[in-house]
Amino acid sequence: MARRNKILVPGAREGLDKLKAKVSKSQTPENAKYETAEEQGIDLKHGYNGDMKAKDAGKIGGKIGGSMVKEMIEMAEKQMKNKQ
Repeated sequence: MARRNKILVPGAREGLDKLKAKVSKSQTPENAKYETAEEQGIDLKHGYNGDMKAKDAGKIGGKIGGSMVKEMIEMAEKQMKNKQ
């Protein structure tokens, strides 16, 4: 599956994938969306999902992305606290 999102910092993809796997408690970042979809009760197929409702797609991506942002904020707060 091709990725359409552009990462602004070269070399950040690996770190973001690790973070995605961590916040979703998944073995691999590739499985994160499928496991999240299963938790939400959404049928996410490997391959074509063009018949999926936007609302369902948002539930999957929003949960993963929101968790990643929350974790990054916590990491930044810890880093700032350690510098003081």
